[in-house]
Amino acid sequence: MKKATLLAALLFSSVGAFAQTWTLDKAHSNLNFTVTHMMLSEVDGKFTNFDVKMTSAKDDFTDAQIDFTADVNSINTNQEKRDGHLKSADFFDAAKYPTLAFKSKSVTKVSGNKYKVTGDLTMHGVTKPVTLDAVLKGPVTNPQNKKTLAGFIVTGEVKRGDFTLGSAPAAVVSDEIAIRASGELVKN
Repeated sequence: MKKATLLAALLFSSVGAFAQTWTLDKAHSNLNFTVTHMMLSEVDGKFTNFDVKMTSAKDDFTDAQIDFTADVNSINTNQEKRDGHLKSADFFDAAKYPTLAFKSKSVTKVSGNKYKVTGDLTMHGVTKPVTLDAVLKGPVTNPQNKKTLAGFIVTGEVKRGDFTLGSAPAAVVSDEIAIRASGELVKN
């Protein structure tokens, strides 16, 4: 019995040993969002300070564990006054909730290079499950430094109300927040 337990422990620990760590190339990545203002125009914004760490043992990334964080104080809509309002207690309350976070629970290959990524999104102190669409680009080898790179384009939508993010009526600021992120990850 002891041999079987030891063998099982070695087997499980060796599987984890093959997992590769991937880190974000921030110079080639972005995190954007869009809301509708007054049911008329789309307002785009982004977070300029964010990070992603991913581990995966499989080449198709279906076992990937993804951890994402963004600094709420890095929000940028190209309007300083609006950015200040978004950081205030009226919306994100960055003083109280300075970080957005996403932790994956599953990565499912839909077809070809298309995936569904499901996990928990924490925003404004509220954690909710979300499912996002992802498209894999690569992996490729960088000809200059010979490192392996993979690119992901992630899209989806969340509702402000689900995260108690601002009390502005949907006629002023849409409840729907469209997300579009593009990230280049480097295999370590």
